[in-house]
Amino acid sequence: MKTALSSQTGKSGERILRFLVVDDHAVVRRGVRGILIESFENAEVDEAATAAEALEQVCGQDFDAVILDVTMPGAGGLEALKSIKLTHPNLPVLMLSIHPEDQYAVRVLKAGAAGYMTKDSVPEQLVNAVTRILDGGRYVSSVVAKQLMTYVAKGNGERPHDVLSDREFQVLIMITSGKPVSRIANELSLSVKTISTYRARLLDKLGLETTAELMKYGLAHELLKY
Repeated sequence: MKTALSSQTGKSGERILRFLVVDDHAVVRRGVRGILIESFENAEVDEAATAAEALEQVCGQDFDAVILDVTMPGAGGLEALKSIKLTHPNLPVLMLSIHPEDQYAVRVLKAGAAGYMTKDSVPEQLVNAVTRILDGGRYVSSVVAKQLMTYVAKGNGERPHDVLSDREFQVLIMITSGKPVSRIANELSLSVKTISTYRARLLDKLGLETTAELMKYGLAHELLKY
């Protein structure tokens, strides 16, 4: 059943919902696009493959919601999210990711996202999440809700990696997974020198000395729990 929600009106008087789907994989973009068009009345869906393309479209057009991938080459989804919220603070952004909720959810919600869900979620969950953020609410799973309660109860910044920048945190997770610097650089479209600089910052901020210790830290804090 389609949902009829919109703040815009077409020439024939029908209500229109405009979405922007941002992901560097065309298959993912088309899949999300298909779900939105099938589920919402008079939905129009634009696509972007990079953070730069997303920012250009957001600044040039009016959207009701953005569905944004967390990890993309170059400027990632977290950087794009922060830029979007600076210029369009009331535009709801749903973050979609391959990463488990316990890795990124709290971080993206703190950055202004209206919700977070993983790419292995069923289509009905995506529709529910989009409907909720269009109504001005936030979408979080029971797992994220519990994590948020724990985070608030323990206080901000209790864990050393909470003070890392978004890119530093992303590099930490990739190092923890055993990826070498050259592969991380390739996947993020950055130079090996830049990734080595991030690695040095991680060692300094976390009070560690070697890559092996970074990997042990990530595993100890369950950054690769799933």
